[in-house]
Amino acid sequence: MQGTTATFDVAAYCGAASALLIPPAMIQPPEILRVSKTRVSCDGSGDIPAALGHPRIFLEIDEHGYVDCGYCDRRFVLMGGVADTADIGDKPDIASGASL
Repeated sequence: MQGTTATFDVAAYCGAASALLIPPAMIQPPEILRVSKTRVSCDGSGDIPAALGHPRIFLEIDEHGYVDCGYCDRRFVLMGGVADTADIGDKPDIASGASL
């Protein structure tokens, strides 16, 4: 079947309800934390016990002025940095600089 393209219809294969898994409006935006240092740690705990979070990692905020946790998507913004603006939630993910 060279040169043909197959398409996959999730609703037809799994039922119409499967196409409505999670509406985008129900997904909460990632938490944004303003910090005063360029080296931060994240264990995903926040309001829950640390044992229920993720492994603690250390992140380094670079010249972009913010960094995102690769586990929980929590965003750390350097106070007074270039990214400390009202539209910080619209910027792309930056997960570089993570270490255990």
